[in-house]
Amino acid sequence: MKRLLPLLLVLSFAACAEKPAETAPAAQPEAPAVEAPAETAAPAAETPAPAEETTEAAPTEATEAAPAETAAETPAPEAPAAPEAPAAPPAPAPALDPAKAPRPGVDYEVMAEPQPTFGQGGIEVAEVFAYTCIHCANLQPVLNQWKPNIAGDVRFVYVPGVFGGISDNFARGYYAAEAMGLVEKTHDALFRAVLIERSFQTASIEEIADWYAKQGANRDTFLSTMQSFAVTAKLNRARQFALRSGVQSTPTMIINGKYRAVATGDRGMQGLLDTVDFLVAKERAEAGQ
Repeated sequence: MKRLLPLLLVLSFAACAEKPAETAPAAQPEAPAVEAPAETAAPAAETPAPAEETTEAAPTEATEAAPAETAAETPAPEAPAAPEAPAAPPAPAPALDPAKAPRPGVDYEVMAEPQPTFGQGGIEVAEVFAYTCIHCANLQPVLNQWKPNIAGDVRFVYVPGVFGGISDNFARGYYAAEAMGLVEKTHDALFRAVLIERSFQTASIEEIADWYAKQGANRDTFLSTMQSFAVTAKLNRARQFALRSGVQSTPTMIINGKYRAVATGDRGMQGLLDTVDFLVAKERAEAGQ
């Protein structure tokens, strides 16, 4: 079995500068995603029953000296329109348990100045990660349970850490896989290949292209894409995003360019995603949505 070079191990754990737990945490137990409380629907206004039409009694028989006359029908009066029911106010969010509420300065930090988001549209949640980071690998199973339940106004995006050396090579591999539609198939598998299976000796771009070829990519096309101008531009953008956002460790979540959240030893990976949900709700409330 191939072994990682000592340099790869050093850079691997250097990328995970802040450890969520004293020891490398095991995969977190499954936890239900936090869902925003549903708004209480306004009660529908009751529609009054239509007024019954007045039925005229049958005309009485006329005397022999006078011709028979037919009585005219009297129209029923129209019922007044019911007033429209006022819209119900949004249901208030349930109060957070102070013991579990995200802690400013611990679970998250407010950026001194809001930064541009990595993409466009919705409330952005961006994870700055590294394939050489054991904590990112431990977050991934919890993240896989969380992502399908995010609200429609939330946009999640991966941002590979570009810290120099082999992290740049893996970032190139990520963006090439993204361009070729391979991220869903390869993202979790690459964590296992790097940290468990020890599939890389040098983590050169050629060796990374070899690994992706085993996952179904055309090696030459993949290698060419890794070195393309488009991928290089994305690397530069990812580097600037992490620098502007003040990322000091992986994994770090950047919420809408305003908040920086990390995992902590006492709350772990699920606590990180609970903090993300809290900050997303805060952004939504401030936008009046």
